[in-house]
Amino acid sequence: MKVSIFVLFWVTIVDASNEDERLPNKCEVCKFLTVELQEALEKTGRSKEVLELGEVLDTGKRRRKIKYNTSETRLTEAVDNICERILQYNVHAERPGSLRYAKGASQTMTTLKNLVHKGVKVDLGMPFELWDEPSVEVSDMKKQCETMLEEYEEVVEDWYFHHQDERLENFLCLNHVLKTSDQECIKEVWKGDMRAKGDKDTTENDKSKTENTHDASEL
Repeated sequence: MKVSIFVLFWVTIVDASNEDERLPNKCEVCKFLTVELQEALEKTGRSKEVLELGEVLDTGKRRRKIKYNTSETRLTEAVDNICERILQYNVHAERPGSLRYAKGASQTMTTLKNLVHKGVKVDLGMPFELWDEPSVEVSDMKKQCETMLEEYEEVVEDWYFHHQDERLENFLCLNHVLKTSDQECIKEVWKGDMRAKGDKDTTENDKSKTENTHDASEL
């Protein structure tokens, strides 16, 4: 009976989150677009590769050489399919604001999967093999990402060639895409599960108190 009640409780949470489903706003789309693009560029930023551009003419003129890490080629490769990476995100309904979008399984889904692996029947209205498919919210964010990238392509190029000393989310999102009143999500930073951290600290404090407690006979 306890197991049935527990499963019903978690299914209720999932149903409630579905009812509260909302499409990502422009701030969230811009935030994660810049996160993914900045990360993709950082992976190739230290490359020592040199590219040779142009064709060797009959005059014997040499090809122009350019460093890969400052080339348009590097930007093109980073931007290519960058919005596909958004599909790696999941909705973490237990988190507030833009923090609800993150890679990895949510606490709710992890709990439900653990129940299934223990043999408990959990019905979410879809086959188990589809539980990890991108949600409606994430799929919409990917589409909005593609539209935004196309619309602000020249801004991204301007940042890449002239303003890389500034964080991309500041240059693109704050300076070009978002109104001042729509910028709140940029400030939101995930600091881990503070509740879980608090529980851990409480446990450690209780353990410390226990270790420092002496029987009266020892005094």
